[in-house]
Amino acid sequence: MTGFNVRPDAYLKDRPPIFDGARIVSQYVAVRDGTRLAVDVHLPGDGGGPDETFPAVCVFTPYYRRFALTATAPADLDAAPTVAFYRDLFVPRGYALVAVDVRGSGASFGCRDGFRAPVERLDHHDIADWVAAQPWFSGRLGATGISYPGAAADFLASTLHPAVKAVAPLCAVWDTWANHLYPGGVLCNCITKNYGALADALDRDDRDAIPRHAYFWHPERAGPAPVDNDPDGVLLGQALKEHAGNFDMQDFAQQLRFRDQGLSDDPQYTSAKISPYHYATRRQAARVPYFIASGWFDGQYQSGAVQRFTWLGNPDNRLMLGPWDHGARAQASPWRGTAPEDANAAQQPFLGAAVLRFFDRHLMEMDNGETAEAPVTYYIMAEEVWKSAAQWPPKSTETVWHLATDGALSQDPPATETAAKDAYQADYDCRTGVHSRYDRLYLGTIDDYYDDWHGRDRAMLTYTTPPLTEDTEVTGHPWVDLRFACSEKDCAFFVYLEDVTPEGKSVYVTEGVFRALHRMPGAPPATIPAMGPSHSFAQSDARHLVPDEAAAAAFELMPTSYLFRRGHRIRLAIALADSDHFSRIPDGRPPGISVFRQRDRASRLILPVISR
Repeated sequence: MTGFNVRPDAYLKDRPPIFDGARIVSQYVAVRDGTRLAVDVHLPGDGGGPDETFPAVCVFTPYYRRFALTATAPADLDAAPTVAFYRDLFVPRGYALVAVDVRGSGASFGCRDGFRAPVERLDHHDIADWVAAQPWFSGRLGATGISYPGAAADFLASTLHPAVKAVAPLCAVWDTWANHLYPGGVLCNCITKNYGALADALDRDDRDAIPRHAYFWHPERAGPAPVDNDPDGVLLGQALKEHAGNFDMQDFAQQLRFRDQGLSDDPQYTSAKISPYHYATRRQAARVPYFIASGWFDGQYQSGAVQRFTWLGNPDNRLMLGPWDHGARAQASPWRGTAPEDANAAQQPFLGAAVLRFFDRHLMEMDNGETAEAPVTYYIMAEEVWKSAAQWPPKSTETVWHLATDGALSQDPPATETAAKDAYQADYDCRTGVHSRYDRLYLGTIDDYYDDWHGRDRAMLTYTTPPLTEDTEVTGHPWVDLRFACSEKDCAFFVYLEDVTPEGKSVYVTEGVFRALHRMPGAPPATIPAMGPSHSFAQSDARHLVPDEAAAAAFELMPTSYLFRRGHRIRLAIALADSDHFSRIPDGRPPGISVFRQRDRASRLILPVISR
């Protein structure tokens, strides 16, 4: 199926604002344990008459619901950059926007004992209770947000609060362990270090420590805004003092080395407690429709989006996978310059328009044709078009490429029974740069993703197909089955799928990360559907390698949709380190591997190819 019945930008054009202006009401709301949370309510126009009510959309954020501004701030400086996108989209069109500083952040009291502390989920329910009692509320509540606020929308839905009628988690984790902290079982330390430092600076209101490239930094933004009845900031100061008890991101993550491993001082506090999948129920799936979105360069969050959509299974749910980075702030396809002008509109406003249409149906109860759209829309990079499907992944045929002699990928299985293999020594200076899918997760400024990729695979072990004889669309979840031996008791694989142009330029498509320690097949929790070879990542299933003994590791790459053009070649590149983004395994002992490619030990790349 092709694209949309009604493109989101066309829907937005036909859904102009109906209110001019807005007003903000700000106050503390006490939740069940007495902690006071700072809440801003943005109401359309002048707030309406005594009988005028609005559906509401909640955004729960640790990034300040609103900033205080200095006396010299320019008139056009927005005090609420983290919620401005939602405010400007929803409020003029008849929604109330409820922006909340989560406990331990902004102007809210309390402290957090972990990333997405479990108590926050109960806080969200109590805020929904408060909203439900407001005279301006129509009775239909939604929640949305990008990243941390997106997972908060999940948490709210899982409380089964009767007012919640729809949620839209955008670019958000489903499994915090595998989608964020430990992709493939390897610590993504660029996030735990850099994001952790940023979060700590915000929570303590240490303005000098906020990176100058962070999109909400400005010299005229003076920390979190106090609520209306705290004009002198006395309560704000008390709240900030409580934030000193917040967790340390790096220390916290280091304790969760296995999916089922708990904190040293609380073994029951595992990564499940901070993950939406852990709280998901069939009642939630049936009762709360979801709009789910992510992008092909959105860290590993697109895997979380797919897992969420697959498990929830509600026919009213929608899944949108675009050519985006984290938050859909950029059109990140390497071929975006070849796209029609309208294809390059696939950024945050385009995504926002699709969310508006979804909420208009479920919160405004408008008959707007949204039900006629296919449940899945995805963007094919290199072709630079949107397609739609009845399911994810779309129906495809698995095409197998075998690792072959002289760095080739061949569709013919290996014939030799001798020990055909390729040796590779880990290079711990192997890197993927700072224009990657991971760097936006800690608010790095990136204009062009992987624009410096060409030549990086010279430090890797590569296998390449002959020139393709026809256009080949790969949409879904590629995976690899590697047969190997290693000089050490553990190692980490970093596997990249590339497009090689007729001119010889290599273009990054997607990647997979996997720690050999987790190679044994195993079932993850039932609410985390496996999209490829299945692994539990549990401590009980971990197995060290026997040095120099043959082993196997089958694992998926991150999902993608990409058109390899006729005359181009497909390349698989294998490394044992990405020192820009991940911990090194084993640290201080670069391993050597042998990759087998013989009949009884055939290493393979498996691609989901869509028939054309």
